[in-house]
Amino acid sequence: MRSTLFACLVLCLAPLGGCSENSSPPSSADTSAQPSKNGFTIGMSQCNLGEPWRVQMNSDIAAAAEKNPELNVVFKDAQNDTLRQRSQIEEFVTRKVDLIIVSPKEAQPLTEPIAKAYEAGIPVIVLDRAVNGDKFTTFIGADNVMIGRAAGQWIADHIKDDAKIVELMGLMTSVPGQDRHRGFIEGLAGKGEIIFSADMEWLEPEARSEMDSALARFDRIDVVFAHNDPGAHGGYLAAEAAGRAENMLFVGIDALPQEGVAYVAKHILDATFQYPTGGAEAIESAVKILNGQSVPKKITLPSRVFTQENVGSGGELLTEPATSRRPPQP
Repeated sequence: MRSTLFACLVLCLAPLGGCSENSSPPSSADTSAQPSKNGFTIGMSQCNLGEPWRVQMNSDIAAAAEKNPELNVVFKDAQNDTLRQRSQIEEFVTRKVDLIIVSPKEAQPLTEPIAKAYEAGIPVIVLDRAVNGDKFTTFIGADNVMIGRAAGQWIADHIKDDAKIVELMGLMTSVPGQDRHRGFIEGLAGKGEIIFSADMEWLEPEARSEMDSALARFDRIDVVFAHNDPGAHGGYLAAEAAGRAENMLFVGIDALPQEGVAYVAKHILDATFQYPTGGAEAIESAVKILNGQSVPKKITLPSRVFTQENVGSGGELLTEPATSRRPPQP
């Protein structure tokens, strides 16, 4: 990786309590660079880098920060460990960084350390997954309930009344998992029957394993809805291996260009609903905050729906209520 890419971007701190720390989001190797004397240090705690969507979030933050040479971003990977993420936030407070960006693994356990950082006078941007209460500077994320509802409505428009549905859920101790499930149920509005649901923790291998279980138990499955595209892809791979994918709909959430959108273009997924990373918006807000400007308490990001009919034209802006994208199945 070019040494100049993050020369003014990243300050690499020594690991604390087993924390994993990357100065360059896409790489596992640690590098270091000295901050500019008059710059701002931002601590970024990512809940994990096992999901492509989160790798993309870090890359979006890095790219946006590179345009602001006064910023020095410290990236930390909590490796899906809540206690490690708590320690990372506490370390940022101890080191007196100028601002913290955190994408929490879970709501309840991260609420307290985030609140303490905020009470210590450090602005905190909560990104993607909300925490409880209001002791943070701003929350940036899309409307997971709306996206889940839109997915449910889209599926309801394309199935028979007695359709059998598998729901592969994200981490259900996280707010996005809970909200996407709630919205999905609202969107279905009683159409079809969820015969199998499982928490696959946002991970494709877990989703594939859970789908294997569903396939073993049920002779008929019409729809697989997953809370993210890796989950939907894992469900597809399991069904394909069993020779049963052809008669199923597969729907996911995230819509990364190289992942969910590509799966739709290849006719692996039937639809994917965009969940923007918010990385660029986080840096935009950070710059305003660090320069004494106010930002909204909550920033809701827009979403798009991609189907096999509109993927070539860049998808379609998602609004409620969701409308049918193709004729219902006979």
